[in-house]
Amino acid sequence: MNDPRLIVLAVLVIAIVAVGVWVLVKSKRRERLRAQFGPEYPRAVEKYGSVTQAESDLEARRARVRRLDIRPLPPRDADRFVASWRTIQARFVDDPRSAIADADTLVQELMHARGYPVGDFEERVADISVDHAPVVEHYRTGHTIALASERGETTTEDLRQAVRHYRALFEELLEVHQDMPRRMEAGR
Repeated sequence: MNDPRLIVLAVLVIAIVAVGVWVLVKSKRRERLRAQFGPEYPRAVEKYGSVTQAESDLEARRARVRRLDIRPLPPRDADRFVASWRTIQARFVDDPRSAIADADTLVQELMHARGYPVGDFEERVADISVDHAPVVEHYRTGHTIALASERGETTTEDLRQAVRHYRALFEELLEVHQDMPRRMEAGR
């Protein structure tokens, strides 16, 4: 057993197994992050220019949101938010620019009611990307249109698209499932 060749071979085998385990763990982590963050994953990679940095950021987002007290809305609050959304949609016909600004505000109020901090826009996007990745792009697009609207750079069709984007986010944040879609549909 004191043969140096056996010792070298054992060290090599241990090193190969360790590298294999490390690659497997990184691969599983990457798969988990891609599944959880969906389109946010490649966006983060593009932003940071590094898969490792992007994954670290996504992990940090997840850890940050896990420390928050995110909670479902009580039915009464959900009903109030749905009624407010219906009012915004109804006002869109007469004053689309104001309705878009109100939709943005209502989404922030909904996020706050659910327990999300409502700091700057990028922080809000990062927070909702953890549990609501499929609608993050809706939020970005709706918000971009809302900002363009404030500068008077939008058409009515742009504003209509913004409402659709905000509605997708709004419904997701309400966690619309079995009974909620009918209530939302009734107001469309």
